[in-house]
Amino acid sequence: MIRATGLVKRYKNTVALQGLDLVVPEGKVLGLLGPNGAGKTTAVRILATLLAADEGSAVVAGVDVKADPMGVRAKIGLSGQYAAVDEHLTGYENLEMVGRLYGMGKSASAARARQLLERFDLADAADRPSKTYSGGMRRRLDLAGALVAEPPVLILDEPTTGLDPRSRQQMWTVIRDLVSDGATLLLTTQYLEEADLLADDIVVIDHGRAIARGTADQLKAQVGGERIEVVVADATRVDDAARALGTVAQGEVQSDVSRRSVTAAVEGDGAGRLMQVLQNLRDAQIEVLDVGLRRPTLDDVFLTLTGRTAESDQSAENEKEEVPA
Repeated sequence: MIRATGLVKRYKNTVALQGLDLVVPEGKVLGLLGPNGAGKTTAVRILATLLAADEGSAVVAGVDVKADPMGVRAKIGLSGQYAAVDEHLTGYENLEMVGRLYGMGKSASAARARQLLERFDLADAADRPSKTYSGGMRRRLDLAGALVAEPPVLILDEPTTGLDPRSRQQMWTVIRDLVSDGATLLLTTQYLEEADLLADDIVVIDHGRAIARGTADQLKAQVGGERIEVVVADATRVDDAARALGTVAQGEVQSDVSRRSVTAAVEGDGAGRLMQVLQNLRDAQIEVLDVGLRRPTLDDVFLTLTGRTAESDQSAENEKEEVPA
């Protein structure tokens, strides 16, 4: 349903995309994972016909993005990083207006608006101005707007950014329901848990190029082994704890003084390595608040691939809008 080949986009001296390839089969969710500035939103804007690629090609739902942008727009629903709702209109009026803009007619637009308000748990607030909605409610209303015309392809650009944990969980439930109904979805995110939970396949991008592809389990298998995590009571002992883990670590020990945590990858007998670490900590008289042995996460994958976590604060992309004629 989505196929992009060799997408390149330059902004003056910055290359936002460097030959990006993407494939999303029908009824599947592709997670596009990367930090701010990786090129995720640039890719979304090209696929949604809001930005022209300098090189490469893209086809969405069988329609060429460059040759027939209006045809692509009729096939997609787009929800960007910020809720695109008219705050002076009610929730119902926002959705009914979208239906009218799609040429659905007054009665069909009204019926579809009410249906979506029920589906997204917004019926009780349907007749309130959307400026009175919480952040999570506005995001759900924005996603409902993307579904008014029942498009075969949905593009969600960081749909839960800025939401509190409860609102994020609500959005995940909504997205899972869409997937169970057979939606084809391109989901960009910088949240590892989100990609792990929702995506059938994941493409990790950094500096405008794909650096890894596969299912969450396949990506985790690339880094292998298990992780020992220790949280110490005294932040001044983090370095000492890192040395205690260093005796069993496979590779570099990761320390986070603000969280008083130390993490090390281990190979072989993970339980045995954990017992050795506990003895090392006891011998060094380091008080431990928490300790555990776990499988690799997507964050471990990203850290291994790029040397930083996926949620690290990167400078945002220079995303000047260029809307094709």
